[in-house]
Amino acid sequence: MTTEIIAKTLLSSAKQPDKWSGIKYTMNLYRGCQHQCIYCDSRSECYQIADFAEIQVKVNALDRLSDEIRRKKVKGTIGTGSMNDPYMPIEAERRLTRGALQIISAAKFPVHIITKSDLVTRDADILQEISRVYVAVSFTITSADDALSKKLEPGAPVSSRRFAALKSLSENGITAGLTMMPILPFIEDSDENIRALVGMAAEAGASYILPGFGLTLRDRQREYFYARLERLFPGLREQYQRRYGERYSAESPRAARLGQIFKEECARLGIATKMPFYQPESEQLTLF
Repeated sequence: MTTEIIAKTLLSSAKQPDKWSGIKYTMNLYRGCQHQCIYCDSRSECYQIADFAEIQVKVNALDRLSDEIRRKKVKGTIGTGSMNDPYMPIEAERRLTRGALQIISAAKFPVHIITKSDLVTRDADILQEISRVYVAVSFTITSADDALSKKLEPGAPVSSRRFAALKSLSENGITAGLTMMPILPFIEDSDENIRALVGMAAEAGASYILPGFGLTLRDRQREYFYARLERLFPGLREQYQRRYGERYSAESPRAARLGQIFKEECARLGIATKMPFYQPESEQLTLF
């Protein structure tokens, strides 16, 4: 189901850029997400989205963005993809993300996109323009196996399509990497999966990988996740409940070992474990 809404504001601001992603301003052009990943934290009650499967389109988003970006005194990285995917299927029709990137490019602001979709390659031309200032595209990929990724992220393109998109962007000079999170305990937290993901990232030309060996669980999101576990992986719900109870953080019991394997593989293949951030131009005057 799709509805249209009016956004009061579009860019939310943080005092300091996020230490993981370098994002200063957060932009969401839609509410809800068609990818329907079973672990998505955006279902939590704190985000006040009654039905996460209902896609709400912010029909005035581009007008709001044009107005708000013009009034920003501090130039910082605009991030999109934290609450929903800016390249979910509806974007092919509505093109809000492409329109927003055109506005951002004209304003010469930096951008960090987080996505699970190969639709992002459609906008390679604009991303190349923005890259003169700064652009990064992070593909969330947590399973090297397409069949498993389809179970966990039923509405998203499978992992191999995301790796192909990453390679395409990298070959076009666009900085791209992986957000390898959340690695789900007892499902994706094997040595083999981590080694395969890092190897596939290297083959695709990834500049960096940001890992997370576990997930978050709270209120409505936990209930949804456990219901899907019960259907897709019989017996696993009870294993989660025994180990994590009502805890918010559900780190893999193998996190320490996986972290070591991850660092060794990245070092061997020459992949950074931190992403490059936007660096503002020096405001110092050149003396002649």
